[in-house]
Amino acid sequence: MNYKLEFPLSPELEKYRDRIEATIKPYIEIKTQNNDDVNWWQSKFGGLPYLPKGFDYPKTPDGKYLFLLAQLNFDEIPPLDGFPDRGILQFYIADDGAYGLNLGNPANVDNPALEGRFKIIYFPQPDFTVENMITNYDFLPKPEAFPIDGCCGLQFTKKYAPISTSDYKFTELLGEEIDDLFLNDEIRDEYLEISSPFGHKIGGYPDFTQGDIRRYGSNFDGEKKPDILLFQMDTDENDTVDIMWGDSGIGNFFIDESALRQLDFSKVLYNWDCS
Repeated sequence: MNYKLEFPLSPELEKYRDRIEATIKPYIEIKTQNNDDVNWWQSKFGGLPYLPKGFDYPKTPDGKYLFLLAQLNFDEIPPLDGFPDRGILQFYIADDGAYGLNLGNPANVDNPALEGRFKIIYFPQPDFTVENMITNYDFLPKPEAFPIDGCCGLQFTKKYAPISTSDYKFTELLGEEIDDLFLNDEIRDEYLEISSPFGHKIGGYPDFTQGDIRRYGSNFDGEKKPDILLFQMDTDENDTVDIMWGDSGIGNFFIDESALRQLDFSKVLYNWDCS
């Protein structure tokens, strides 16, 4: 589908309008909201997860508990092509100071499926009967080195934006000459506003503080490079919840398009970085 920018561009960017518009993708913007009554199956950042009775709570290989980073209930989310239209997708990471990242092999670039200190769980047909859920989590310790302090509900809005300057395909798709334009701060700021790389989102294009980690893995251990932004959580300090990735960083999860369409979340690339 061909998307259009519905507003004028500066003369410097206008001559690249066709190239820019060709990269536009839909995505879901996520906003945090105060909600003291977030239930077990609702979309949330932090807090306690939906888990059916009898389900083994996720742990690291050495037996330590993982903690819920985010829970996305797709019944509450506007439709996004290629993504689930129902079910609950959960993101867990370790409470280990590195937020579940394997620092000996940054972002697991040689094998994006190398979980262990993070975990993605998908329930395609969750049972919303409370009696059939785990509701006692007294066994969980309080996290001590976790990017989220608190729990909050979420709001979702479908939006559209072109490729971000952080994406490793930016120069390939828009041309090397556009890089020279961004030596001008005003033009760069204009494009950043158009591309909206920041914030929490599902799909679309990512943001980084250091650089696109996908640039550094050549074959991902024989797997296809995970080009779909599955989920992004940004640093976000407000009255609802405190989210801080290191020094004002950002966390990303990527997946291959074919795996996503098969709802196979066993091979996800996870990374976070900060300045």
